[in-house]
Amino acid sequence: MSATALRRNLTPTDAVAEARARYAAARPESAAIHAQARGRLAGGNTRSVLFYAPFPTAMERGEGCWLLDVDGNRYLDLCGEYTAGLLGHTDARVAAAVARAMDGGISLAGVGRAEGAFAALMCERFPVLERVRFTNSGTEANLLALAAARAFTGRTAVMAFEGGYHGGVLSYTAGQNPVNMPVPTLLVPYNDIEAARTMLRKRGGEIAAVIVEPMLGSGGCIPAAPGFLAMLREETAACGALLICDEVMTSRHGPSGAAALAGVRPDLATFGKWIAGGLTAGAFGGREAVMAVFDGHRPGSLPHAGTFNNNVLSMAAGPVALAEAFPPARAETLFAFGESLRARLNAVFREAGVPACFTGMGSMMTVHFRDPPPDRPYAEGPEEAALRELFFFDMLEAGIYLARRGMVALSLPVGPAEADRFVEAVTGFVAERGPLLRGAA
Repeated sequence: MSATALRRNLTPTDAVAEARARYAAARPESAAIHAQARGRLAGGNTRSVLFYAPFPTAMERGEGCWLLDVDGNRYLDLCGEYTAGLLGHTDARVAAAVARAMDGGISLAGVGRAEGAFAALMCERFPVLERVRFTNSGTEANLLALAAARAFTGRTAVMAFEGGYHGGVLSYTAGQNPVNMPVPTLLVPYNDIEAARTMLRKRGGEIAAVIVEPMLGSGGCIPAAPGFLAMLREETAACGALLICDEVMTSRHGPSGAAALAGVRPDLATFGKWIAGGLTAGAFGGREAVMAVFDGHRPGSLPHAGTFNNNVLSMAAGPVALAEAFPPARAETLFAFGESLRARLNAVFREAGVPACFTGMGSMMTVHFRDPPPDRPYAEGPEEAALRELFFFDMLEAGIYLARRGMVALSLPVGPAEADRFVEAVTGFVAERGPLLRGAA
């Protein structure tokens, strides 16, 4: 019996074990780096999303949309640094802007021209922003947006959605998280219009803000259902709560973000990931009246600390990313490219008759081993979990690097040839693992 036939006859659990063994055998240097790191780093790394058993791959360098690991394995990068790497690994315009900024000094402990210029471009690009402020990350942007909402409304509670992710201390991908900030939070199922409406009408007087992703990112690239965001806009306005759209990931969709595509204007919006061309950055803003709580010209304004909020490197890179590398027209092109790729991938599953699909919007998508496509987060069964892990390892073996959870975030250097390569890899996965996929139905 051939090796391929043997692999087809494995159970999902056995197939994952075999895939892990092949993975480990091809990456001895990554294994050694992880073993050494465990002597000083808790768990051997310092970012949970990058950990997976038996050990994570250690990368050596990146160029364009390609990665090279320490063992010499080369990958097409479809992880895109979880949407932060929108411009790819080696955008010359961003590198030049950062080099010029470094020539003038790194930590100046003052404001500068670039900060205001970046803010003006943000407000022009995203009309929801009447006023904006910068942070170091999307996590911080969401925390400050919630603080602004609580100060402005005089209320304390927040309404969020199951499966939502608003940063490392505002994560609801597995319900209430003990790492989360101790903010009174009312959780509602994502895309459940009636449940959300009922909660707002029943307890709206307690709610300072509703925070929502126009498409769940970490929660499975599940877009908001038609009418869901519009209902939230209507009901929050009626009860006096603020609507915050977390566009840390989805601001790449179309010229002005996913909420604008849906025709919804929130009170506040948050940004991060890609806006400084891959450097650390975040931003939050919206209605002038709400953002005025941070106006230092006003007595009693809220403090907004952060040594690197306006760091010279991110402030220099941001205008280049927004205006040169990813202007609105390029955003529209990328969105259409991603829509086409997702349709091609789903056609592979459909034509093979396997219960699997990619959900998403534009340049972001996530694989699910079920059909029909989910419209909200779900509890994954053991066979589904095994298939997701198997997909990850099989893609690595095929030279495709994506998020461990099966998420893809396209970067600008990814073109038609790279899309064809991914479709071919998924087609091979279906051909080889078809019996396991059909067995999960």
